[in-house]
Amino acid sequence: MVELEDLYQQLILDHNRQPRNRRRLEAADRTARGYNPLCGDRVTVFLRLRDDVVDDISFEGSGCAISTASASMMTESLKGKTLDEARALFRRFHDLLTGEGTEARNGSALGKLEVFSNVCRYPARVKCATLAWHTVCAALDGRPEEVTTE
Repeated sequence: MVELEDLYQQLILDHNRQPRNRRRLEAADRTARGYNPLCGDRVTVFLRLRDDVVDDISFEGSGCAISTASASMMTESLKGKTLDEARALFRRFHDLLTGEGTEARNGSALGKLEVFSNVCRYPARVKCATLAWHTVCAALDGRPEEVTTE
């Protein structure tokens, strides 16, 4: 079990050091901004949709290792997903982190995103891990107001 936790920690640190899709997406259809006042994490998510499918996604921002790694892994996970699939993935991820829902208790089938499964032990860190996800939901819905974790 310790080896698995070490592997999870290494994956989070890798995505923090070398975030994937960290750039401004100039051809974005939708953009949303998010803020976590507890940590000071900030994120902007950029989406380009084609026929209700996430054709491209990126982010910019600054934050802790968990926030940055979560945003990086989120962008990898959502590329190619339909809007409904993206929203469903958010719900499964959120349930994993909060311990809610049957999927959180029965194995969430989230692939690499399951590296965040231990975050639920640290309630303040749940907001770090979900900030980019709440922000992408605002972008998917076309909501202009800044998302906050408070």
